[in-house]
Amino acid sequence: MNSFDHKVVEGFIRNMESAGIGLAAQSNAFDKLTSILLDAHRLGIFEANPLHGVKPPQYTPGRGAIPDPRQLATLRSSGDDTFRLLVDLMSGCGMRNGEAAAVNVRNLVADDVYRITEQVNQTTKAYGPLKHRKPGDYREVPLPSRIKGTIERYAENHGTNDGYLLNHPQDATLPFQPYLFQNQWQRLRKEHNSPVPHGLTIYSLRHFFASNCLGNGIPVTDVAEWMGHKSIDVTFKIYRHLMPGTIGKAAKMLDLCLAA
Repeated sequence: MNSFDHKVVEGFIRNMESAGIGLAAQSNAFDKLTSILLDAHRLGIFEANPLHGVKPPQYTPGRGAIPDPRQLATLRSSGDDTFRLLVDLMSGCGMRNGEAAAVNVRNLVADDVYRITEQVNQTTKAYGPLKHRKPGDYREVPLPSRIKGTIERYAENHGTNDGYLLNHPQDATLPFQPYLFQNQWQRLRKEHNSPVPHGLTIYSLRHFFASNCLGNGIPVTDVAEWMGHKSIDVTFKIYRHLMPGTIGKAAKMLDLCLAA
């Protein structure tokens, strides 16, 4: 730890850049390193902040394609029951695919609230804490009645395992793996008259949730919390263009006030 100073951290960033590592991965790695070094600084291991003056990797999320209601309806009637359940959870509750894979009937904490407590980690392939959250942390999201009905019908038709709706198709003792959803998505994409519109990805389902909320006047602070973003800045950068026309609205309001 004593070897770290701002030059070492800057060298770490340059090495990632020269290795061709993507900005999103650079940002995540830098965040983890920052957390460790700041804890060490608070504990007195470093007299000076080793991050002082270091410019972090600048990652700006791009806009994603968003399905329209007709396209979403087509997806909701495609694939098998598991595929349709996952489509509903991601588009209706804003879950990540790993979170949707860990859906559990015990997390229906109210008629209109689902509590997301864990995800299937794509690296360990096991249940684990949520992204950007500590073990035991959770977040609660809106549960539309239509999505609640989908969950309850799936449980009735297929049963549950300790409350979990989804399990690995080859071994029911293991969690359902998100890559299985991706595989079915890709198979459907390759079909003649594919139900998967060109340009859409699985993540487009989350974009639908966010655009639906923001387009109906839900505050971006709430949407950021429901989607589990690390900060509201991420939500704002991705979805600013979907928020009601605040500049135009402000201009009209100011016109009224000035004319009074």
